[in-house]
Amino acid sequence: MLEMEPAATVTATLRYISPTTHKPRSYMFEPPSGVPRISATFEPHEAVIRNMRPVAANLSLDAQGFRLLRHESRLRSFDRDDDVCDIYYPESARLIAETTGAARVCVFDHTVRRRYTDGASDPTRPRREPVPRVHNDYTLKSGPQRVRDLMGKEAERLLRRRFSVINLWRPIRGPLEDAPLALCDARSVQPDDFVPIDVVYADRVGETYNLRHNAAHRWFYAPRMMPDEVLLFRSYDSLDDGRARFVPHAAFDDAEAPENPMPRESVELRALAFY
Repeated sequence: MLEMEPAATVTATLRYISPTTHKPRSYMFEPPSGVPRISATFEPHEAVIRNMRPVAANLSLDAQGFRLLRHESRLRSFDRDDDVCDIYYPESARLIAETTGAARVCVFDHTVRRRYTDGASDPTRPRREPVPRVHNDYTLKSGPQRVRDLMGKEAERLLRRRFSVINLWRPIRGPLEDAPLALCDARSVQPDDFVPIDVVYADRVGETYNLRHNAAHRWFYAPRMMPDEVLLFRSYDSLDDGRARFVPHAAFDDAEAPENPMPRESVELRALAFY
């Protein structure tokens, strides 16, 4: 049986934030009694999502804000956090430095996401599923704050020069056909599209962006990604000079996927890149 080439585009549903008169909050732990885990509602909008593979060589971090790269990890299992930190962090830092030209890269966290089709999960580990809401991990406020949170006495000196927050996303199993990641061309997003939302942790309050719907958004994905492929994209850049600063993203259900695809497993990490 011949394998069909992925379609040039797919039409999928993405979830955008509904209009709100207050700043929403999202709790990363069980909130107080009577308080919703997230004080926002989201509405579905259809979007055309383009196959980035035919144009991958022309994508850039400064224009679209993302790239599709080949990179084979030495790590075969992402179940042990110590292994991820000892092996995956250093090799990812090298890839980010080579790709961005950064003089220094500090990887600071990672998340393994799994789709649980049967409702079961390991009770000893946080349940982190693909996120279907259109969002960006950092904001004009929280990007610099992350440097202050992580870099101690160096922070103010480092903030005097350009830096980025970089995301590196990889499927753990492939080909990935369940809940692939869609990335929005940074050039198609307007400042008014961003809605800041407080993210409440046990020990701090962060801030991310959710996105208002805008029919001008241009979406891309890489169909059937394999574990030796990664998506590298910006969540923040300190320079406001016309280059890509934020890349909204979301998981989506691919109508081109076969019935009952292998449930998604992916790993994403975030890093500070100083130039």
